[in-house]
Amino acid sequence: MVVLVVATASDPASIGPASAFLAMPGWSPGPPIPEGMESFTNGNIRLLKHDRSIIAEDNLDHRWQEATGEAISEVIFLSKHTAVSNRPALTVHPIGVPHLREDETPPQGGRPGWAALPNPRIGPWLRLMQQIAADQGLVPEFEITLEATHHGPLTNTPTMFVEIGSTEEYWGRQDAAQAIALVLWKGLGLEEGKAVGTWTGNGEKVLLGIGGGHYAPRHMDIVMGRLAEKNICSMILSTSSNYFSKNGAWVGHLLSGYSLPMEAPPEGNSKGSGVGGMWKHSIKASFEATKAAFPGGEVIAHLDQKSFKGWQKNAITSYLQEENIRIGKPNDFL
Repeated sequence: MVVLVVATASDPASIGPASAFLAMPGWSPGPPIPEGMESFTNGNIRLLKHDRSIIAEDNLDHRWQEATGEAISEVIFLSKHTAVSNRPALTVHPIGVPHLREDETPPQGGRPGWAALPNPRIGPWLRLMQQIAADQGLVPEFEITLEATHHGPLTNTPTMFVEIGSTEEYWGRQDAAQAIALVLWKGLGLEEGKAVGTWTGNGEKVLLGIGGGHYAPRHMDIVMGRLAEKNICSMILSTSSNYFSKNGAWVGHLLSGYSLPMEAPPEGNSKGSGVGGMWKHSIKASFEATKAAFPGGEVIAHLDQKSFKGWQKNAITSYLQEENIRIGKPNDFL
C-alpha cells in the first residue's frame, strides 16, 4: 500500500509545497501515468502532479491502482485556501458534501450526499503543523486551523486536504510552502521512519464535530488538546510523535451549520421527526464514513451547543440517540 500526495501546477499553493517536498532527499521518478501526469516516488510515498483543477480529478486513487498496480492507503491533496477575511492560514480538513440533495450540483466537486473517508492524520497533523509553523516563525502571522468538511473530488480511501490561505499574496509564499513540505516529510515518516497520526485501531475516541462555523473553534479546542472548560488555552508542544496522537483528539468529519440544513418543525414539535432537510443524512453519512476510517475506534459526536437554536439542538440530540451515537463533552475525549 502506498500514500498518494496530489498537487496541481495550476495552483501556486499546491505546486509550491510539492516542489519543496520534492527538493528533500530520496526522490526518484515514479511509474508512468497514461494521462499526461508526472509522478515521483520516495519509499511508500507517491507524489502525483497534474495541471488541472484539484477538485475535479475524481477517483485518482482507483485510477492510480489501475495504471500502476499499486493500491492506495490514503490520499493527501495540496491546495490553496480562500477566505473572506484574507487572513494568512495553514489549514487541514476532510472532504465531502453530505448535505446536498441528489438534484443539487456540488459547487466544488464531489457527489451529492457523499462524505469521503476522513484521513486519520487530520488531528495529529494539525498539531504537528502548529509546531512546525511556530518553529518556522509563521505564527502568529498565520492562523493554524481546521476547516469543516466541504468540496470534492471523489475518493475511495481516507482523504485530507492540506492548504495555504488565503490570498494570492500568501499562496506563493516560500516559507509557507516549506512548512507544508516539512509537515509531509515528518508526518509521513520520511525523516525518522515513524509517521505521525497512523491509526492503530486500539479503541481510542474519535471526534465527529456537529455544528459551529467553518473553522470549528469549539471542536478545535478539543482537537488541539485545549480544555476550554478549564480555561487552559495553551498546549504543551513536544517533538515526540507520540504527543501528536495522544495529547489531543483524533478527528473525523466536521459538519458546520451550513452542512446541517434544517427546516423548522410544525409549532410545538421539536423532535427530529418533525424537522425537514438533509441534516439527518449529513450526520449519518459523516458518522458512517468516520467509523469506517477509524476501525476499532469509538466515534463520539461533539456538539457546538451555542450554535444551535433550541429546536435544532433537541432534534439533533434525539436523532443521535436514535442512531446510538454517543454525545460527548470535551473531557470525554481525553
